[in-house]
Amino acid sequence: MAGCTNSPAHGNTSIPWPKEFHSDQIQLLNRVTWGANTNAMHQLKDEGVEHYLDMQLQPDPKAPLPDAVQTQLNAMQISRESLEQLITECELQRKSADSIANDDEKKAAQQSYQQHLNQLAKEAATRSLLRDLYSPQQLQEQMTWFWMNHFSVLQAKNNLRTMVGDYEDKIRAHSLGRFRDLLEVTSRHPAMLIYLDNEQNALGHINENYARELMELHTLGVEGGYSQRDVQELARILTGLGVNLTNNKPGVKKGLQDQYVRDGLFEFNPNRHDYGDKVFLGRQVHGRGLAEINEVLDILAHHSATAHFISRKLAMYFVGDTPSNALIERMAQTFLSSDGQINEVLRTLFKSPEFSASLGHKFKDPIHYVVSAVRLAYDDKTILNAGPMINWLNRMGEQIYGHQTPDGYPLTQTAWASSGQMATRFEIAKAIGSGNAGLFRTDSPQINERAAFPQLANALYYQSWQATLGASTIAALDQAVSPQEWNIYLLASPEFMHR
Repeated sequence: MAGCTNSPAHGNTSIPWPKEFHSDQIQLLNRVTWGANTNAMHQLKDEGVEHYLDMQLQPDPKAPLPDAVQTQLNAMQISRESLEQLITECELQRKSADSIANDDEKKAAQQSYQQHLNQLAKEAATRSLLRDLYSPQQLQEQMTWFWMNHFSVLQAKNNLRTMVGDYEDKIRAHSLGRFRDLLEVTSRHPAMLIYLDNEQNALGHINENYARELMELHTLGVEGGYSQRDVQELARILTGLGVNLTNNKPGVKKGLQDQYVRDGLFEFNPNRHDYGDKVFLGRQVHGRGLAEINEVLDILAHHSATAHFISRKLAMYFVGDTPSNALIERMAQTFLSSDGQINEVLRTLFKSPEFSASLGHKFKDPIHYVVSAVRLAYDDKTILNAGPMINWLNRMGEQIYGHQTPDGYPLTQTAWASSGQMATRFEIAKAIGSGNAGLFRTDSPQINERAAFPQLANALYYQSWQATLGASTIAALDQAVSPQEWNIYLLASPEFMHR
């Protein structure tokens, strides 16, 4: 599988970047990054708009995070140990707790096990937010969230809290690369296989969950032209694709031993596979094990319906709730001609007049609001505690790794613009704007911990932000009686709710 590497440009690269970007730089940053701030604006001006966007579309895998951020990440258990090590440790802890005879001791041990899983999930969420806040590869982080939402899993199921950090890392590596590679890494990851029950899918005990969502949510879309028979046939093809959380190899039938595949926790067990021939989307698929699965992933990744479904969803994320069919068609053609290269599809999108016209009008979902507010308030000053951000997202109904169904969180304004949402956002604006958010308060207070009062009435505001604000917002800012109140009004303004 190819990683997210620099790839040959396709025909659309000859189209120049729109001139409007030079006058609307802060609006461009608000869309391409997790939120404009002084550091990002300096980077954009130093590199120039065209080069900055090219670098975002083809990120440097060696680009470092700030030292203070990397130090926090290095201290996490999910960074120090592989997924296999984490699973082995957690499984031993679970089995040990279950074997205790004394009820009180057993309950305490089981609670300790659950707390351990919760801590691993919190580390993953914290790491994700720190990367969103401080990574120089901002578009890669946006696309990592997009694909995590597209290939959504629920951390609360079974032991997925142990796995979500590794799952996100695998997706991040391909977030601007080939869509076919994303399909493969998700189809082989234990988080997906457990979440959509494919580890239970076996000859004689068919489970259609993953087969159905693979087509409806991940590739073709609900209107992609497949039938219930296709779901059944795909489920047969996917039999044997599962997970092995032990160090033991199953006893494979004689004659099928060379078909067995183990890669980390991923396992293809030929004992559980249906080797009969199938007909999928009108094509004959001969029964031959794991090769069948690779064949259907190729079919799905290169299907016209997939190109249009993915293009529409990307356009909804980066342009608006109802993108034009013309834009979707241009993106889909790039998808098909570039072998599903996501950065080329995005290049087509970013160079479109529809994208330029949409800047400043896309309503922020909760995570875009929270991350953009913290980025603007504290720029490159590294937060010490992501707990408040995690809590805010939980309150607004967009918990990281927490969507209850596999369709992911909605991308439209109507899902997030309720009066309750706005009231919570005002509370968040008040907490950040007054310096009382708790983002720099740790469990073990550090000597160098300082007050976290942001100064938003700065050069970035007067040189860039102010020009994007309406008369009523500027009037409200002029009436603020303190710098704290001024901050709150800006972070709670209608303009800041959009990107």
